Amino acid sequence: LYKKLAQAPVTAPVTPTMQFDMPCSELSLVLKKEFAERLQALGVSMSEDCLLVSVDQQKLWHFHGAGCDSYTISTARAGRGCVQDSQQTPTGLHQVSEKIGAGAPAGMVFKARQPTGKVWSDWPTAEDNLITSRILWLAGLEPVHNAGANAAGQVVDTKQRYVYVHGTNQHANLGQPNSHGCVLLADTDVIALFDRVSVGTLVYIARAYLSFSSAALRQA
Repeated sequence: LYKKLAQAPVTAPVTPTMQFDMPCSELSLVLKKEFAERLQALGVSMSEDCLLVSVDQQKLWHFHGAGCDSYTISTARAGRGCVQDSQQTPTGLHQVSEKIGAGAPAGMVFKARQPTGKVWSDWPTAEDNLITSRILWLAGLEPVHNAGANAAGQVVDTKQRYVYVHGTNQHANLGQPNSHGCVLLADTDVIALFDRVSVGTLVYIARAYLSFSSAALRQA
């Protein structure tokens, strides 16, 4: 699998035309099609259980069989990117490599992936974007793009960058970019998602803005 991914082409970004806020049933026609095309290019089998993330929509969708759950999120203030210390949200194909925090109370603050024993409402200082409730630690599956190093020798490894899907203490800012690279969810949402996904679940973070026509929807 790793060798196949290393040979896969990287698609160029698309200039955004407009943004959409559609129900899951319609989005599945677009996002699942894009996801399936990327998997085919990488030589990876299609999965009926996957997480798809749209940076321009600030949404995460969990597709599971015929079902779909939608979550409002925050991605990086600095936009998309895979280089270490960029504080950007990495794009491309990933998987959930580790699940951390099972059974912790909602709002539990984590430091270095360990529970601190305090929930964020009791935290002594007002810190930016605490890691709360649950952690899904992501690992990139596209060498040179989001795993290992790029052609310039820069580290682009999502797992080494400690990029997670995790809860946040800043619920009021969900729906707009507000992280340092991670994907943020409300505490109740990240707990629900944590309970529904397994280690190894594929995660696709779209490289480009959603751009499609009614004709594309009919062909999806």
